[in-house]
Order: sequence, then C-alpha cells, then structure tokens
Amino acid sequence: MRVVLAEDLFLLRDGLVRLLEAYGFEIAAAVESGPELTRALAEQQPDVAVVDVRLPPTHTDEGLQCALRARRERPGLPVLVLSQHVEQLYARELLADGSGGVGYLLKDRVFDAEQFVDAVRRVAGGGTAMDPQVIQQLLARRASHDRPLDRLTPREREVLELMAQGRTNAAIAGRLVVTERAIAKHTANIFAKLGLEVSDDDNRRVLAVLAYLDRNL
Repeated sequence: MRVVLAEDLFLLRDGLVRLLEAYGFEIAAAVESGPELTRALAEQQPDVAVVDVRLPPTHTDEGLQCALRARRERPGLPVLVLSQHVEQLYARELLADGSGGVGYLLKDRVFDAEQFVDAVRRVAGGGTAMDPQVIQQLLARRASHDRPLDRLTPREREVLELMAQGRTNAAIAGRLVVTERAIAKHTANIFAKLGLEVSDDDNRRVLAVLAYLDRNL
C-alpha cells in the first residue's frame, strides 16, 4: 500500500515514515510543504495520503486544501488528515463531498501505533476514521440545533458515536459488552429516528451518518 505523507516537523515526519514502513506500507513520498504535497499526489498516485492540516507556506490549512484539491481531481482519493486540535470547520470540509476514504485524527492518536495504523488502513479501504473528540463535538453541536438527534436514547447516541468512528456492529458490541443483535436493533432505531435509509454495507452506513451530521452544521 503506497502512502504520500505530508508533515512539516522533521522528527514527527521521520517517525511516521518509520512506523508505517514497520507495518508494511510503502512510502511513495514524505514531504514538508503544500506545493510538495500537490506535486507528490499528482505524480505518485498513492493509495492513501496522510496529511498534516497546517503546512508551509501558509501554516494555516494548506495541507487540508491541497488534499481537497487532489480529491476533486481524483475523486475518492483516500485522505487521512492529522491535526493538533479539533477544528470543526476542517472536519466539515473533509466530509462535504459525501464520498468515502476520509479520516480526521488528532496527532495524539499517532502515539498509539495500532490505532493509527488501523485508521490509515480503514481510510485506504474507502472507510472513515474520525477522532472520537471530533465526533463528540459534531454531535454536541448538532444536538443544540436539530430535534431528530434529541430523539435518540443515551445508548443510541453512544452507538452512533462509535458508528461514526467507523466501527462495525461486531466491534461496537465488543466495546459495549452487548450482543451484535442488540447493536443491530439500536442501529435500526437510529436510522429510523434520523430518517436515514438502512444499509447492510458498513462503509455506506457510516458515511450516511457522517453526511447527516455534517449537512446542517
């Protein structure tokens, strides 16, 4: 699996390269600026891009904007964005096209190697990997504006948060120590209350939830 990595801090960039290579990824390019990222994405055509939000020369949202432009030129390009802090605007921009292969993680998650690598693989496979703190803030803001979310029970909200992180029913059941049948029932209730069409496809289900959460933020 070929990766283009963009991170301006040398030590972190070098560490991420070593970590990903240790788990069998091929680093097609490791760059430190927006222009370099744009060139690398166009020339290397990677399986997934792992991108810091803030890159030179602007040090604002250069990395995110480069990734979004690349996704417009190559729809569905898997992109995992890394950020120092939760920025709801960045998360909404990343989710705006409603297609798969997107992720938004806080940099603290990088220190959990297995969790980070799992997120990279999930995004590369067309799924979604959203940081739990991002999901919680999106849900909290949505709850203050939208009555349908208020209809969810505390357990259903908990299940929805885990779904939005990209977890399967089996993984949610294991996390909450209940049966998969119970999770399936909660899932059906969530979709019914939110007016979302039920799908047996995990990725489509997660993307539908994320699209709904994002639509009126």
